[in-house]
Amino acid sequence: MRPRIMTVYGTRPEAIKVAPVIKALEASDEFDSVTVVTGQHREMLDQVNELFGIVPDHDLNIMSHGQTLAQIFARVIEGLDPILEKEEPAAVIVQGDTSTSTAAALAAFYRQIPVIHVEAGLRSGNIHSPFPEEANRKITTQIAALHLAPTQTSRTNLVAEGVDDSTIVVTGNTVIDALLMTVDKEVAFSDYRLEELAASGRRILLVTTHRRENWGGAMEGVGRALARISREFPDIEIVLPAHRNPIVRDAVLPQLVGVENVTVTEPLAYGEFARMMSLSTVILTDSGGVQEEAPSLGKPVLVMRENTERPEAVEAGAVQLIGTDEDRIVNGVSRLLTDASAYAAMSNAINPYGDGRAAQATLFALLAKTSSASTNQEISTC
Repeated sequence: MRPRIMTVYGTRPEAIKVAPVIKALEASDEFDSVTVVTGQHREMLDQVNELFGIVPDHDLNIMSHGQTLAQIFARVIEGLDPILEKEEPAAVIVQGDTSTSTAAALAAFYRQIPVIHVEAGLRSGNIHSPFPEEANRKITTQIAALHLAPTQTSRTNLVAEGVDDSTIVVTGNTVIDALLMTVDKEVAFSDYRLEELAASGRRILLVTTHRRENWGGAMEGVGRALARISREFPDIEIVLPAHRNPIVRDAVLPQLVGVENVTVTEPLAYGEFARMMSLSTVILTDSGGVQEEAPSLGKPVLVMRENTERPEAVEAGAVQLIGTDEDRIVNGVSRLLTDASAYAAMSNAINPYGDGRAAQATLFALLAKTSSASTNQEISTC
């Protein structure tokens, strides 16, 4: 009987990064695949599943307006537990550092089912930044039986914390697999303004901001910085897919009223966002995933955070931390738009996150972990 591998995810970033793994599992002759979505995100999650042709076997549908982190945890564990009892998976895959991934890991651990942690070992060194992700990923590390680290730096972080080196495999990051698969699809924009912009050949500054630790005054400063950039560079177009959280919108959007060369859109489906990244000149973000993806497309990334759990791209020169100070944002963007040598140095940096074969490396790691095991307990201790 083939081992049954259950993959649990609930947000768009998780869906993007587990999609290549799920497709590899589905195509494999070695495993049976079971997929569970929690619905921590709803519409954005469904869009990714549709893009990659994934039909979940189970949907907890926990999404509720205004839900707290504690409620997410409780609903995931309560909803997942009977599914684990019914499906009896040989192992459960979780990805990254969301509340879904850690709650799912706990639910599996409570039933003594081995946890496979995709994208293990990321660390910012500050338990409060990013919040709650840094705590989530550290908790999941304590539970996991197999740690799939995207880079050697992540592996080093795990070893430094006392994780058994024999349980760590460096795979590369599955987000590169997903990105390369998606860019090849040439997805059309649903917003006609973006299609017109794509045809115009204008330089584009793509901006995303949503981090909880930036809410309030810092995010208002981001909005003011964008307004200043738009006035200093009237030839560029700033594209801002606005996060749906009203806290984010109320901070950023009032600063952009009356600014002509800013296109504010609803959040872009992943296929559209990947295409927009490929068309952009510079990317300004506080996202974690974008720091990994954009270097594969040769796009310089300025990160509006004071620290990052993804230092590899900073060290490679493809990403620069600039924080949320208004002047630093303006100066950082201005430099890349006016200094050809600075732009070339960042755009030509080598992406440290892999070559698009992380999903296959993940399957090899699963095979090595399960090949000699006949029970769940054996898998967790081999």
